[in-house]
Amino acid sequence: MLQQVRLCLTLVIFCMFGLVGAATAQLTDRQSEYYQGWIKTADRAEAVIDANRASNAAMENLRSEINGYREDFNRARGANTERIQTLESQLKALGPKPEGDASEPEDIAALREHLENQLNSLRVPRIISEEAFSRANGLISEIDQILRERQKKQLLEKGPSPINPVYWGPAWVDVKEAFRSLINETVENMRTDVVREQVTDRGLGIFILLVLSAVLLIFGKHWSEKGGDYLRRLGGRGAGAWTFVISLLRIVLPWIGVVAIVTAIDMTDVLGLRGTLLLDEIPYWAAIILFYDWIGRQIYVMSAANDFKRISPARITELRIYIDLLAIMLILHELALLFEQIENTSDATRAVVSFPVIVVTALLLLRVRQIRTNDIRFEGSDQAGTVRSAGFTQVIEFLRRAVFLLGITTPFLAIFGYINAAEAIVFPAVKTLVLIAALVIIQRFVSQVYGWITGQGDAARDSLFAVLVGFALSILALPILAIYWGARETDLLEVWSRLLQGFNIGGITISPSNFLTFVAVFVIGYGLTRLLQSGLRNSLLPKTSIDPGGQNAIVAGSGYVGIFLAALVAIMVAGFDLSSLAIVAGALSVGIGFGLQTIVSNFVSGIILLVERPISKGDWIDVNGMMGYVRDISVRSTRIETFDRTDVIVPNSDLISGVVTNYTRGNTIGRVIVPVGVAYGTDTQQVETILGEIANAHPMVLANPAPSVVFQGFGADSLDFEIRAILRDVNWVLSVKSDMNHEINRRFTEAGIEIPFAQRDLWLRNPEVLQAQSPVTKPEEKPRKASSKPADLTQADLSDGDGDEP
Repeated sequence: MLQQVRLCLTLVIFCMFGLVGAATAQLTDRQSEYYQGWIKTADRAEAVIDANRASNAAMENLRSEINGYREDFNRARGANTERIQTLESQLKALGPKPEGDASEPEDIAALREHLENQLNSLRVPRIISEEAFSRANGLISEIDQILRERQKKQLLEKGPSPINPVYWGPAWVDVKEAFRSLINETVENMRTDVVREQVTDRGLGIFILLVLSAVLLIFGKHWSEKGGDYLRRLGGRGAGAWTFVISLLRIVLPWIGVVAIVTAIDMTDVLGLRGTLLLDEIPYWAAIILFYDWIGRQIYVMSAANDFKRISPARITELRIYIDLLAIMLILHELALLFEQIENTSDATRAVVSFPVIVVTALLLLRVRQIRTNDIRFEGSDQAGTVRSAGFTQVIEFLRRAVFLLGITTPFLAIFGYINAAEAIVFPAVKTLVLIAALVIIQRFVSQVYGWITGQGDAARDSLFAVLVGFALSILALPILAIYWGARETDLLEVWSRLLQGFNIGGITISPSNFLTFVAVFVIGYGLTRLLQSGLRNSLLPKTSIDPGGQNAIVAGSGYVGIFLAALVAIMVAGFDLSSLAIVAGALSVGIGFGLQTIVSNFVSGIILLVERPISKGDWIDVNGMMGYVRDISVRSTRIETFDRTDVIVPNSDLISGVVTNYTRGNTIGRVIVPVGVAYGTDTQQVETILGEIANAHPMVLANPAPSVVFQGFGADSLDFEIRAILRDVNWVLSVKSDMNHEINRRFTEAGIEIPFAQRDLWLRNPEVLQAQSPVTKPEEKPRKASSKPADLTQADLSDGDGDEP
């Protein structure tokens, strides 16, 4: 019944777009057959979901099948997009269809009908694909929800307590039976003629593999260490990077030896089912041991490179032993899981077998934590602060502490019967710590390579490149960490699939593809803009007669226009349709206008400054009592360097709306005024002559207009004169004034002209009274000792007007 309803709905969709008969809006036979297959699969999936009795493996298989359909429908959703847009444009060019009794020419009507038929035939598959894609998405979400609920239930399931002695005996019996079964299978196979024939026929190959395995297992690590020691003694640039590459042979060579011996054993067919399953896991277990041993070795090498400043050699040796033991614990855990899978043991046996491994692993984590804590205390606060200064190191430190705390609490969970939860915490904690160590080692290696290439050496470890590498490694490690902590691979693939589909924000679909396209086009446009600015600044504009301020305005304006065009082109190429955001942007612009009106005002003022150029870079200006040289004009503000070499940031709106004095606008000609006073009784004509000669003799004073000497008047203590002269460059005004003052002092001294200073005569009205009074002798005061503490301030000392304010 449900299938018939869906077919009816499909027919309705056909009728909505088919105006000239159902035949033109039908799917092709192949498409119809594929869609019918999807309908059956979807109905079966809904029945399985409603029953909720299928196994996890069956659920995963069903999900994979639905995901295949979903990917096909997703591709079909975007098919023929350009062709559909072309047909819509053609129909739009024909104009609206006549309404009512109105008619149109037969040729136009036939063309319209033909275009509509083509458009409908292209739209129908897309509409059906859209509906099927949405249904597939929903089914996959329901299956994922069921699997997550089952996983959660299994994680929080409480089982038998492993410390209950009742379960110890049966568990020991199960372990002995499993071991005995493995031995019996192997012995029985060895007695068969088939195994003997296999050994005889493949004896040479088996012998070669065993010899190769023995050589690599015995000498592999030794060769790796010899190569690393040789490169370290050789020294030079890149020795550390090559040492790291050769150290990887400590993993590769012995692992190849293990694979060789496993292959040799497998060629004999001597093992039964249990032995074969066990043999298949040995390469993986060997990789764990070799990798963990390599991590310990790299920690030792890194510490030796730092002269063991952070960890002593004895501590590192102890740490390496614990790391190797953690690898063994992981293998024992994998062996316990394999034992449960083969023998189908009870929950009590599984709890008893897993509990010792969990406890030992937690104790090893605790011991590693203690070594690290002692190491931090030994290192000192200064070095620790330096090591933790980088953000990547801080993240690593936080994760390390969190993982340690989680791992140490797992034995208590196991004691209370939560074996699944304990295993889901302690072993991922170990893997996470080792992964963190590997990330640090890889970051160090990449930094060494970068320092080798750029010639920075060890300084590259503290560079921005090293931080970016650490951030990138952290991002790349997230999927691995998710797998460690229980995430399914299908969950990660689903997240990746949703990420590729993009996110809809305000009617705009942002996906990695169009986002990267936008970034790439914008970066290219930005680079071209900078190249244009560089060409204008260094090649073209210096050859013109435009003043430096105008050149700076042209370069800055071209930068703003270039960035705007780069962003516009990037949006168009990426395919972002911003029309849906027009209403939202209009509404937000009102609120943004009120909230950012000061910034907008400064921005507009900056544009006006660049266009009108009332001030330019290098001008000497005075604004709001601040005097200095304009050093930079940006969009929001202008930077002024004062004469005491301090930078003052002035908002552009103050330069537009306020009063600004520009001493060098257009040219550098300016006036200097040098005041001077002489004593009363001096020949004023002689003074005027001397001052005029001094002004005309200075090389910075222009002859036209000629300098002038002004007799200002009769001051309280002197006859006041002023030299007023026009300078070639007003920037030299202080130097000119100083030179003239020196020359005035010399000439006045030669001419005997006195430069007076302020003096007062004191007249006593009744001196006879003061002389008649006898002097009063005061007792001799003893000298006071210097204060040994500062005086106490009172409220009166803090009253207004007692400070230095003008």
